[in-house]
Amino acid sequence: MQVLRKILFPVSLLYALVVYLRNYFYDKGIFSSTSFKTPTICIGNLSAGGTGKTPMVELLVGLLKEDFKVAVLSRGYRRKSKGFVLADENATVKTLGDEPFQIFSKYPDISLAVDADRRNGIRLLEKNINPRVILLDDAYQHRKVNCDFSILLTSYGNLYVDDWYLPTGNLRDSKKEAGRAQVIAVTKCPKDLSLKERKAIIAKLKPKSHQQVLFSYLAYNDNLQTINSSLSLVDLKSRNVTLVTGIANPKPLVDYLKTKGLKFEHLKFKDHHNFSDSELSVLREKECILTTEKDFVRLKHEVKDILFIPVKHQFLEEGESLLKVRLQEFMK
Repeated sequence: MQVLRKILFPVSLLYALVVYLRNYFYDKGIFSSTSFKTPTICIGNLSAGGTGKTPMVELLVGLLKEDFKVAVLSRGYRRKSKGFVLADENATVKTLGDEPFQIFSKYPDISLAVDADRRNGIRLLEKNINPRVILLDDAYQHRKVNCDFSILLTSYGNLYVDDWYLPTGNLRDSKKEAGRAQVIAVTKCPKDLSLKERKAIIAKLKPKSHQQVLFSYLAYNDNLQTINSSLSLVDLKSRNVTLVTGIANPKPLVDYLKTKGLKFEHLKFKDHHNFSDSELSVLREKECILTTEKDFVRLKHEVKDILFIPVKHQFLEEGESLLKVRLQEFMK
């Protein structure tokens, strides 16, 4: 795969040119961006997949929903429905997509919609819901909307400043576009990341004066969840466990489970994988399946004896307090 990526370097140069021209046209007003009366918060990245956007959206929902009427708008990647869909009691993974359905399942008291046309989605949310704030999931590249506040995520193991354009690298947008963000969150850090290394990363990112750089790690909860019950991770040590992942980067989860002394086989699928009948038949033969929350919402009605391990962003030191301050200032 790495050899192929290097061979495709000329394609990445063409991709970089297209990205540059697109952003240039938006910057010069040749392509138009639309502003809305409802405050919008964008959560996104410059690279393809694997930075923890969904847990960050969930964290923001938790921080905002007690004080404000919150709506979430997502594209609804790989859903079977078309156009604008507002989640209700009949919502499924097929109508919303796996990640939006996960968010709605966790926070059914907020409004959640999917629409590939973000401008249309915002207009319909304003018309039908009238939220106080709209969270735009994975919309950093969606410049048709002029976002009011942006949180840019970049993974500790693959900072955007060290990356290159697709398909040779993972960048889907220009590094200089990082300057549009108010907050840069370095995600998936080691829990014991030193102050010296944090300062080195900040120096590498070269944030602008208006930007706050925060650091977070993935905090896994050893209290595993099923549809109607829970089970401790320790209880799995006596069982034949199969880890099933359909996410961009399962390495942090795999490493965490190994540190806990859990022995398991790992069936790794691509991100947002749609499981075939034959694959489901194989999974149904397994004694115990452990998976991610995103995969669980797609598999829970297809496979018995399946659990997921909850995960959330945990900021280092005063990171969450600093984020709260920035959000409070923005929402005034």
